[in-house]
Amino acid sequence: MQTEPEKLLQRHRQLVHSDVLKVTSHVQRTEGDWIINTLMVEGCSAPFRFRRKQPYRNIKGQRVNLTYYSGSETVGGMAFEVMHVVRIRIA
Repeated sequence: MQTEPEKLLQRHRQLVHSDVLKVTSHVQRTEGDWIINTLMVEGCSAPFRFRRKQPYRNIKGQRVNLTYYSGSETVGGMAFEVMHVVRIRIA
């Protein structure tokens, strides 16, 4: 029987799944009706972002399993790599 991440990865080839990543920073900010969550994980310089309608608990120092795809965001004419989180679970 396949797990949920395996099913997602099979349907969407561009997705990446990582297990047991340690969160070094977690910031939440409001943007309209949404709350934008930004995570930094140990060993990666790109931010991981996801949005929710309600605030998410602070997970700084926790280990998480993430399913995400990479993208880029242009700020001030410079392109930055950003990971867009599709699924997050506490490990």
